Amino acid sequence: MSDRTNGPTGPVLPEKPRRRGGLYALIAVAAVAVLVAGALVIPRLFASSDDTAGGERTTVRLGTTDAAQGHWPVLEEILSEEGIDLEVVPFDSYETPNPALADGSIDLNAFQHVDYLSDHNNATGDGLAVVGPTIIVPLPIYSEQYSDVADIPEGGRVAIPQDATNQARALKVLESAGLLELNDATTPTPADVVTSRVQVEPVDASLTAPALQDPSIAAAIVNNTFATDAGIIDKAIYSVDPSDANSWPYINIIASRAGEEDDPVFQKVWEAYHDPRVTDIVVAESSGTARIVEEQPAQVREWLAEIEDEKDAGA
Repeated sequence: MSDRTNGPTGPVLPEKPRRRGGLYALIAVAAVAVLVAGALVIPRLFASSDDTAGGERTTVRLGTTDAAQGHWPVLEEILSEEGIDLEVVPFDSYETPNPALADGSIDLNAFQHVDYLSDHNNATGDGLAVVGPTIIVPLPIYSEQYSDVADIPEGGRVAIPQDATNQARALKVLESAGLLELNDATTPTPADVVTSRVQVEPVDASLTAPALQDPSIAAAIVNNTFATDAGIIDKAIYSVDPSDANSWPYINIIASRAGEEDDPVFQKVWEAYHDPRVTDIVVAESSGTARIVEEQPAQVREWLAEIEDEKDAGA
């Protein structure tokens, strides 16, 4: 097995601006409710890179909220050729993949961005770590009734995710879209709306897409996974550029337990994720909205530590 520690090469996101006070403190993260599909899982018995290279196989259990997506079987096939049996463990939403990782029920997870992980670590002390970055996607506005945010009527109801991470980000998307104005709160909530021409309706993230079927809901902000599952991923009426500097905390990652992020098997999983056979499907499944992040793990780990420190200081 390769002992390469640097990740795939290629185009990278624009250079991150130098730290400005409160850049990352503007966004906060919390957990949301989730149910695990499946029975009790057993921690993997770690195999060294020499074991894998010598013909012995190792199993890696990876938890995700988008297990039905077509890139996972391709990743499984690629890793199988390397002596790694990847088992994708489905989760229904966001709350328990991190606890499951921390308690050893799974070996890795791939469902969250840097900001979400920072909040989990600050709240629990788990110290979950970045194996490597994967993608970054926008958090768009969708509507079954209107084709432009300008058409949303005064007082229209807009569903947004209620977990603190996505809620804060969603409110900023609505502000960028000109639908409301926020005060300078570091972690905006609906209480921090100064002026608005819409009514914000926080709901569980998994319910934002179904909410669009309610005639009383004018629009909804829907996470990429749930938008894909609902078949609306290509129907956004507004989206913020994911390469914007303020989007850096929303780089998605593969995560491990503390001290295991450089495990050669886990690094092989991350490297295989960046195989074009996988990433081409990832981008296609997102209707071109996902951007593959080629940044190195060390840099993303540094940003995670920075965000955690800023949140600690602002607590």
